[in-house]
Amino acid sequence: MKRRSFIKTTSIFAGSIAATRLLSSSAKAQEIKELNFGIISTESQANQKPIWEPFISAMSEQLGMPVKAFYATQYAGVIEAMRFGQVQLAWYGGKSYIEAAKIADAEVFAQTVNEDGTKGYYSHLIMNKNNPRVTEAKELGGDNFVVQNAADLTFAFNDPNSTSGYLVPSYYVFAKNGVNPKTAFERLIFAGNHEATALAVANEQVDVATNNSESLSRLEKTNPQARENIEVVWTSTLIPSDPIAWRKDLPEDLKTQVKDFFYSYKDESVLGPLEWAGFDAAADNIWNPIRELDIGEKILAIQANDNLPQSEKDKQIAELNQQLEAIE
Repeated sequence: MKRRSFIKTTSIFAGSIAATRLLSSSAKAQEIKELNFGIISTESQANQKPIWEPFISAMSEQLGMPVKAFYATQYAGVIEAMRFGQVQLAWYGGKSYIEAAKIADAEVFAQTVNEDGTKGYYSHLIMNKNNPRVTEAKELGGDNFVVQNAADLTFAFNDPNSTSGYLVPSYYVFAKNGVNPKTAFERLIFAGNHEATALAVANEQVDVATNNSESLSRLEKTNPQARENIEVVWTSTLIPSDPIAWRKDLPEDLKTQVKDFFYSYKDESVLGPLEWAGFDAAADNIWNPIRELDIGEKILAIQANDNLPQSEKDKQIAELNQQLEAIE
């Protein structure tokens, strides 16, 4: 079975919201009076709202119905909102999408396209450029530096459902090196979004943090002084760009209208602040590498858990390997 190569399959792999559903599969588009569009919290709502509202307004105008932005303080807020029918469309990251596809009836139909035409971005480890150890980190490689010096460092992840702010560094920096970040650092925090981790580093509140290429590019515009204080010390492999998804039970005729809007929308004045050129049609399997990475991180964490008897490790790893083999 061939898979996209985001991680290399190795021998390691072998060895709240309570609400009624708003939509039904038999509903017609004309019966839907309003749509809610979920926006994951990559930065503060105060920064997100001005760049998203023109796009939301354009969507509302073309669809001929009110479309409202749904902002949440955590990625899980958008996942849960879609799960319980309070959000019908959403912009996700890779990890939050695969979770939403698993528990919230999310189905991808589009992928963001960067301004340069590419469809990917990078996870980073960042430090304050004035940190006296930043030269050492760059010489060793930020990943090696963090692993070797974790006990003397303070560290910030983004959000547990973030691809670049948690999953990718968790696998490549920590799990592959047998390090448990929850116990390795002098202090570990979850800052909540990319903006927060960047500011924590820029303001010298933590030694090292996760971030990504897109968010650092945004920071150059929203807070250039903070960006000036940040040094990238590690860069991941390419991550697939962001999915746009709807609930599967959205009426088919409304799905067609939504697709027509996304696939044809090219207004540079609106998309520019979002740092996108547009959207391409996308299938769920584009994010299979993220699923593989998620499973791989879990397998390595089980292998490194000294509190589990070997029989229980073997059982859990076998179950995860079955999930891995089911990915097509």
